[in-house]
Amino acid sequence: MLDFRYYCGDSTASERCRTPMTKLPEALADAISTHHIGGVILFAENIDNTEQIVALNRDLQQAALASSLAAPLFISVDQEGGRVARIPRHLGTAMTGNMSIGATYAKHGSDYASASAKVIAKELRAVGFNVNYAPTLDVNMNPNNPVINVRSFGEDPARVAELGGAQVDAYQHQQVIAALKHFPGHGDTNVDSHTGLPKVMHSKEQVMAQDIAPFRAVIEAGHAPGMIMTAHIQYPALDSSTFVSKQGQTMVKPATMSRAIMTSLLREELGYQGVTITDALDMAGISDFFTPEDALINTFKAGVDIALMPIAIRNEQDIAELNKLIDAVAHAIERGELERTEFAQSAQRVMALKADYQLLPAHFDNHLLQTELAAMTLGNASHRAIEAELASAAITDIKAGQRATTLIKQARKVALIMPDTRKCMALQQALDHLSEQHRVFHCISLQGHDPEQAYLDINDADVLIAANASPPQSAVEIGGMDDVSALAQFALNRQQQPDALESLLQHAQQSDTPVIFVSLRAPYDITQFGAYAQAVLATYAYNIDVDDGETVQGPAFTALAKVLLGLRQAPGELPVTIAPTKVLR
Repeated sequence: MLDFRYYCGDSTASERCRTPMTKLPEALADAISTHHIGGVILFAENIDNTEQIVALNRDLQQAALASSLAAPLFISVDQEGGRVARIPRHLGTAMTGNMSIGATYAKHGSDYASASAKVIAKELRAVGFNVNYAPTLDVNMNPNNPVINVRSFGEDPARVAELGGAQVDAYQHQQVIAALKHFPGHGDTNVDSHTGLPKVMHSKEQVMAQDIAPFRAVIEAGHAPGMIMTAHIQYPALDSSTFVSKQGQTMVKPATMSRAIMTSLLREELGYQGVTITDALDMAGISDFFTPEDALINTFKAGVDIALMPIAIRNEQDIAELNKLIDAVAHAIERGELERTEFAQSAQRVMALKADYQLLPAHFDNHLLQTELAAMTLGNASHRAIEAELASAAITDIKAGQRATTLIKQARKVALIMPDTRKCMALQQALDHLSEQHRVFHCISLQGHDPEQAYLDINDADVLIAANASPPQSAVEIGGMDDVSALAQFALNRQQQPDALESLLQHAQQSDTPVIFVSLRAPYDITQFGAYAQAVLATYAYNIDVDDGETVQGPAFTALAKVLLGLRQAPGELPVTIAPTKVLR
């Protein structure tokens, strides 16, 4: 499964190529046809608008059908919802993510898991995607998990399994293949496998009871996920065998390359008969320790069926490298390093999965009709309504939410502390739109602010609404550095922002300015900041779907504003445990 995120048709070196591939170059079409490429993965960079992505996916399928195999492509994407959404939010419906779904479970069961997956699948299907790397079955047990956190439904393996199984059914009923991830579990790691190689030191009993339990439950319940994705994580209790890295280090094998995990455990013990696929092989958890050829061969030795993103394809030189990589696999089969029968079985599983699903859109032969239907499907009013309902159903009153409404209704001057100015604007505009009362707002951005002015704004306010996103936002989530460029002398890096927030909250406490604290992402930060607040809420999301420079809107901010103004209750319940503080009693 190849990554076509960027492509440069000139002499630009692969590592410097940043030209988004939004139209299929002839060289890539030829590579797909010549080598019978089985699938591709696309990203946000590949999507400009609805008509364009329909045309690109159509051209990709035409290239595959032109091969002698004539089998349609898997065209895959990461569209989990919430933090991970590749279709631009102004085009499609991203939903507010898995932990927000987990927060609705007590009152709604799996309803929102099914409804959100159905919407996402309809929109993916409409533009030509047929594989979604979702749902995430990782059980988030680590408050410091930098990569999963709100991508998880919560910390209860049984609940994660129920919600994940509901999403598998909803995706696949819409003819979008689900890929459970990240087997055997990424929920108790404090290292991101994009940047390093995590190690989980659980006992085997703990691994089976927590990490693997949701995967086992989904398989045994007969949900039949088309794919399961590996995790680039070391699990010594499951496989302590070692390899020698390209730097000469002796290390425990990651799950992606462990036959004990991917074959003995997943296939033989858990009984999974579907297709297995690696997480991206260009992630540091693999690429820092293996050459592309070694990574590929070790992946297939472990019994994994599909290698995702074994090398970046950025120019014609990379296509030549792909040819060499394919030859290396063929030679490994010829010399017996890879078992020919097993390789054939993998191919049969892949082709059987393709045969089980209608990979081509229903109106593939009528490009105009497909484009019109896609435009009517993406981000339509009924889908946005479900997104808004989920956002409202997830809002959780951790402490004295009714007190927040009283404070807001009495306030004429409101100070807002937000991760960046766009989020300030989103909440301010939502409050203004939903209330007839005029208020003066002071925005304090955690990306960069003048501390002296911030203290004055807090002193002048009738109430302070302070929000935090933890773990801190990455640059790609922020979407721009407007705050930092505007206040360069006060710029704060991500590591400094929590301390700055705590300092501002301490000042509010000293100046007797009442505080409403809002956790915008993983609610574990309530342990640190909740003690300063008279009311505490959690949203689990901060999506911004509309941002034209003046109007800034997002479903989580609208839902939050409704709760603050007393227009809606906060019905959600925490799907993870937070350490108690005296003030939260």
